Amino acid sequence: MPVFTRLRRPTRTTGPARTTEPPRTAEENPRGEGHPPPPPPPEEETEARRGEETSKKPALRTLRTRCARLRAEHPRAARAARWTLHGLSAALIVGALLLPNTAGALRPNRFTRIPAEAIIGAVLLLALPRRPRIVAAALYGAGIAVLTVLNVLDIGFNEYLGRGFNVVLDWGLLDDAQHYVEDSMGGATATAAAVGAVLLALLLVVVTALAAVRLSGLLDRHRARAARGALIAGTVWITCAALGVQISGVPVASDRAAAALKVQGKRVRDTLRDEAAFEKVARTDPFAGTPSDQLLPGLRGKDVLITFIESYGRTALEDPVIAPGVTGTLDAGTESLAEAGFAARSGWLTSSTYGGSSWLGHSTALSGLWIDNQQRYRTATASDRLTLTKAFGKSGAWDTVGIMPGVQKGWPEAEWYGLDTVYDAFGMGYRGPKFSWSTMPDQYALEAFQRLEHGRKREGDKNLMAEIILTSSHQPWAPLPEMVGWDELGDGSVFGPIQKAGKEPGALMTDATKSRQEYGRSVEYSVTALTQWLERYGTEDTVLVFLGDHQPIARVSGLRASRDVPVTIVAKDPAVLDQVADWNWTEGLRPDRDAPVWRMDAFRDRFLKAYGSVPHPAGD
Repeated sequence: MPVFTRLRRPTRTTGPARTTEPPRTAEENPRGEGHPPPPPPPEEETEARRGEETSKKPALRTLRTRCARLRAEHPRAARAARWTLHGLSAALIVGALLLPNTAGALRPNRFTRIPAEAIIGAVLLLALPRRPRIVAAALYGAGIAVLTVLNVLDIGFNEYLGRGFNVVLDWGLLDDAQHYVEDSMGGATATAAAVGAVLLALLLVVVTALAAVRLSGLLDRHRARAARGALIAGTVWITCAALGVQISGVPVASDRAAAALKVQGKRVRDTLRDEAAFEKVARTDPFAGTPSDQLLPGLRGKDVLITFIESYGRTALEDPVIAPGVTGTLDAGTESLAEAGFAARSGWLTSSTYGGSSWLGHSTALSGLWIDNQQRYRTATASDRLTLTKAFGKSGAWDTVGIMPGVQKGWPEAEWYGLDTVYDAFGMGYRGPKFSWSTMPDQYALEAFQRLEHGRKREGDKNLMAEIILTSSHQPWAPLPEMVGWDELGDGSVFGPIQKAGKEPGALMTDATKSRQEYGRSVEYSVTALTQWLERYGTEDTVLVFLGDHQPIARVSGLRASRDVPVTIVAKDPAVLDQVADWNWTEGLRPDRDAPVWRMDAFRDRFLKAYGSVPHPAGD
């Protein structure tokens, strides 16, 4: 019989298989094949990993399990919550896309429109796969939030400065706004407002991005219906745009967000172009080469005071609520000054700024340049432009002084203005209370000027030229100082009870009527302090030029108000006013409605020429 050998399968072993090949190195065998498994980790490391896993995964699983259980136990409530979130997300996105950039346009009919940007966004999200769709939705929502922040800034800037927010130039003004709130309402309020604004902006970006992602998921789950809805909405939008369909006077078809982006882009483009163009203008000065003996010969021997009254605008003389008190004060001042031997002529200047940024108005009037933004201001103050105040100093016939109660930190611009001596908020010996933003009442600042400069004997044969800034009429116009006896001023402590009895700033900020009333009272106070000072201390050789730097904010002056401010020259010597007779200004402290109106940047050249200065451009 043949012998059959039974073949058996090799038996599986638990240990490593034997081999005649030499063991491989770690580089040749990176996976460790053919070698025993690595030893178990130390017991401490194992326990740490277990603790980490039990602290993360089970917590997430527990949370998800609870949410799923709640949804299963309360399906109707879960469905209602889900659709409520959908609705709030849609309302947030649409509302942000339709938000106007002016306070006057914040009306319900502005939010009953169809935004083209929402339709286009839905179509784009439907066309993307999952991951790119989530990223695109988050960026879309964040972009809408940033645009909303810019619209809110536009609203604030239009209310206070009569213009929109410039993303290139205006970030520094936000710091000034915080200091203003700090001076008006205290450091704690200012800090809380600043922190709250930043947190709110960040929260808006996050929430709007999450809302867009949520809506993108909803569109994806209902693709067919979402596509049909986008097609219908697009058709309706095009039809309404073509036919000009309106609801309550507002077009149904809206491209508000696209228009806002276009406006912001234009501002950026115009700002970048303006920088180079303005630099060339600033270098062209018809008086740059005028010899010192040909500067202001018509005012030699006179003490000249150029005084800016904060927020003293045309509204103060023409608004039916404000004007009666202010015009009465001006008329009374005209009469009392006439009795003291003074005469006056008044006209109008159109300021380069509105509602704030006083330094733009000051620099425009004194430099002959139209300085309406911070970039132009930096360019101008870095140039060799001959300011009106510097012209007095360059002539060699005047000492130049600045009375600056609003300056509370370093002020390098003093050199550009050509001021030999500057008295800031801390240099006039005032020990009384602040009146909101204003560091001291105008009456005290004028008395300090008399004590420190105007009333003392000057060395040689020089006269005095002073630039004086009166700040008591600065917003928020509460509390307000009151006139006291000039001999009672002392170090200003006399104003303590007056400040305590005054109104709180917060009481005016939300009440337009009260703001107008108190603004009028503040202008009356500033004009009264100035005219009384002139009656008390003015001489045959005193020449006073006083003007407003800008109109008050829109809440007081009204929407679309002019930028005109009054300007007045007062003197005892008839020859001083005779030299400006061809200006056709109104007699007295109050300009007529139809008195000449010039741009503020024309004042320097007209003033220099009227008083005998001879133009000589540089190099002539």
